[in-house]
Amino acid sequence: MSWFESFVLGLVQGLTEFLPISSSAHLRLTAAFAGWHDPGAAFTAITQIGTETAVIIYFRKDIARIISAWFCSLTNRSMRSDHDAQMGWLVIVGSIPIGVLGVTFKDQIEGPFRDLRLIATTLVVMGIVLGIADRLAARDEAGGRHRAAKERKTLKELGVKDGLIFGFCQALALIPGVSRSGATISGGLLMGYTREAAARYSFLLAIPAVLASGVFELKDAGEGHVSWGPTIFATFIAFGVGYAVIAWFMKFITTKSFMPFVIYRVLLGLLLFALVSAGVLSPHAGESAG
Repeated sequence: MSWFESFVLGLVQGLTEFLPISSSAHLRLTAAFAGWHDPGAAFTAITQIGTETAVIIYFRKDIARIISAWFCSLTNRSMRSDHDAQMGWLVIVGSIPIGVLGVTFKDQIEGPFRDLRLIATTLVVMGIVLGIADRLAARDEAGGRHRAAKERKTLKELGVKDGLIFGFCQALALIPGVSRSGATISGGLLMGYTREAAARYSFLLAIPAVLASGVFELKDAGEGHVSWGPTIFATFIAFGVGYAVIAWFMKFITTKSFMPFVIYRVLLGLLLFALVSAGVLSPHAGESAG
């Protein structure tokens, strides 16, 4: 991998990680369209450390409060009813599905799941799911001629059951094209949470999963065509761009719909189907050299 490739891929990772459009799919597609080798699951996981560092810094006050309350609750029973302490446990509970499934399907994640036809399918299908969830949320918020606006749930109403559902939604993102934020936000909206609550828990939930995945994949960073230098460079690029994107996205979702992302996902998926069907792109483009 050249330094230019690592710069472009780091930029793509930072731009797409927090948007519900799938960063892993865009890294895979960027390499395929440019005629580069597939950067691989290890490169993706490690560069995500950069974007998750951006999450940690952006939500540093929330995270510090949650960690402090969680540790206090281990020895102080009265703290166990504290919302922040409960959030600590819920992040742990919600991280279990992706941890178990990530280890179980490691070979598939690094191989068959990177087929461009599967990525096209997940882009379209999850785009439609996000669109339905977004419309339901908009209907609740706006109400109607014969229907009062419905109050949606906040994170204070999050329990173990919903936390696990969020966790299974996050685990779907092991398949490129699904999108970690897209799947968890869709799940949250379908369960009746506000856009802001679903996004906030989605980002907090991703921290242990992504950091663990990145550390786990460190051993493979220097293998094949991807070397340490470009990988670290891409990770720093992803961090800087990712921080700017998350700040914008958290403001965007308070007043805007997810429909632009839905349309983009569906159109990109259909375009990818067309290119693969026409033979312009091989469904395994770049993999043989990777």
